[in-house]
Amino acid sequence: TLRAQGIMCEIVERWNQFGGPFGRRHDPFGFLDVLALDPQRGILGIQCCARSGHAAHRRKILEECAEEAREWLRCGGTIEIWSWAKIKLVRGGKAERWSPKIENIDLELASRYYLSHAHDSQD
Repeated sequence: TLRAQGIMCEIVERWNQFGGPFGRRHDPFGFLDVLALDPQRGILGIQCCARSGHAAHRRKILEECAEEAREWLRCGGTIEIWSWAKIKLVRGGKAERWSPKIENIDLELASRYYLSHAHDSQD
């Protein structure tokens, strides 16, 4: 989708075969799968997942990787979650196409979420 729009992008997630008994995936800053250079939106950090994992990945970025995500955003980066699902082209038909749901995580959301959960942990 990005390359079709003429946007330069690169997969940055990598596989470490020695990480644990079965290997492990490593995402830069804990949440980046794809980096893209978009003249309109700037530097994009994209987290890709299945549609069923959208909420879990959103929570991971906003909770587990909160500090990294907020710093990425403060430095001018953009964070998007792209969750993919097969969508029927015609109701009742067999033909399907992969389609992303794209959610933007901005600094306001990340900071608001961080502050509300930091307050909860102090109680």
